[in-house]
Amino acid sequence: MNDVSQNLRDRLLSLRDPSFADFSGATLPSVSASTIIGIRTPVLRALAKECYATCEPFLCDLPHLYFEENQLHAFLLCLDPDFARCLARVRQFLPFVNNWGTCDQMSPAVFRREAEGLLPSIEEWLCSSHTYTLRFGIKMLMDHFLDRRFSPDYPARVAQVESSEYYVRMMQAWYWATALAKQPDASLPYFEQGRLHPWVHNKAIQKARESFRVEAPLKVHLQTLRIKNTKQ
Repeated sequence: MNDVSQNLRDRLLSLRDPSFADFSGATLPSVSASTIIGIRTPVLRALAKECYATCEPFLCDLPHLYFEENQLHAFLLCLDPDFARCLARVRQFLPFVNNWGTCDQMSPAVFRREAEGLLPSIEEWLCSSHTYTLRFGIKMLMDHFLDRRFSPDYPARVAQVESSEYYVRMMQAWYWATALAKQPDASLPYFEQGRLHPWVHNKAIQKARESFRVEAPLKVHLQTLRIKNTKQ
């Protein structure tokens, strides 16, 4: 471990909140409780802003031990203003992501501005056998390609993803619920034609019916499309 990483670890350990560590552990079943320090997200984001200028040695020092080190890493990447460098850093980090929280909170602002440049990497991520790399690829399509950049090719690609991993299927369901809100004409046929895994199909309908962004008539129609007696 280099000096920058050690100093940051010491700083994180000094911010420990045992009660919050217990809470975090309950929401992160894929993370060992012994690696959760217990630090709230706003504190980690503030620390990322504080140390961004000198963070390169920490970003290169992989893998990290603590969940909060991974969170800090993700928040540092969110601050990177250079698309090519940020993408390279994300690609370096993704194989070490081991939980849904770090995966989902890693959303670099520069990716929103230059999303088209993500497409080759997204295709690679969608072919990954690593749970959270695959989840991240679906999330990038959901975050950046359901509005003005939308193409029918993108939901078709998500529909092709086959995985038995719970956290991949949950992200697929989240993608489809968001697609039903933003691109209903393009996404509804996938449900009417039964083109999705039954568990993803039903979970997406549940999420869509709970969403304030989905119109009431569509929610009623979706309820009639539920598949009975499905298993994960």
